[in-house]
Amino acid sequence: MCRFYDFSENGQKAVIQNQEENIDMYVCQSTQGGVIMKKSVVYLLAGVLMFQLAACGNDANNSQESSGSQSSSETVSNSSDLSTGNVGSSETLPGTDGGSEGTLPGEEGGWSEEMTGLKSAVVDLLGQNYWPDMALDAEMLEVRFGVTKDMYDDFLAEIPMISNNVDTLVIVKAKEGQADAVESALNAYRDVQVQDTMQYPMNVGKVQASMVEKTGNYVIFVLLGADTTELMEQGDEAVVEACQQVNQSVIDAIKQKLGQ
Repeated sequence: MCRFYDFSENGQKAVIQNQEENIDMYVCQSTQGGVIMKKSVVYLLAGVLMFQLAACGNDANNSQESSGSQSSSETVSNSSDLSTGNVGSSETLPGTDGGSEGTLPGEEGGWSEEMTGLKSAVVDLLGQNYWPDMALDAEMLEVRFGVTKDMYDDFLAEIPMISNNVDTLVIVKAKEGQADAVESALNAYRDVQVQDTMQYPMNVGKVQASMVEKTGNYVIFVLLGADTTELMEQGDEAVVEACQQVNQSVIDAIKQKLGQ
């Protein structure tokens, strides 16, 4: 804080004194009864001091704003990563575009050569009307269909990735003496689907038209039919009849591939 002393006509000195440094800033002599140092100089010095203080304050605020902006950007970026699923493992599930079509019992990388050939026969028959696009591994085969690992030597099981579709293909190569057990498990699954009153209307006819057939030590479950929108206008019976024809043709194609 500064103290100011008045000037007399005899040229008395003026001192601007700082409490901490005690520095004499100006000594002024009066001439002809006038004061050389004017109040405006004092105001100017005070203004400079205030300007410097304000500048320091703005620098601190800018630093805080910059830090806050960076933190906000990182938060938005992290939120975006979470919403788009970019955080975490890059592993892909069987049946997606990650490479393999499915998972074999005890082996990774896709279906066996035999099962791939059987599926190809079905896809060649149906083309774009083959809708199952997600492969199930051995664990999911057991959870969904009740077919356990001790029942088979090989299998293929594919369902739609979109849950409101029901198109499904399961081919199981049963172990010796296990074909009946596999057939029973697949029929039990089919019965549950047929009795499910919560099925989408477009799927009711498809489910009713599904088939389980045992041929040798192979057991096949087919629930196919693709788009039945136009058939639904003719009623459920038309849908069931059309889907039964598709399913039977698929079973025949598999049997032919097996040489049966």
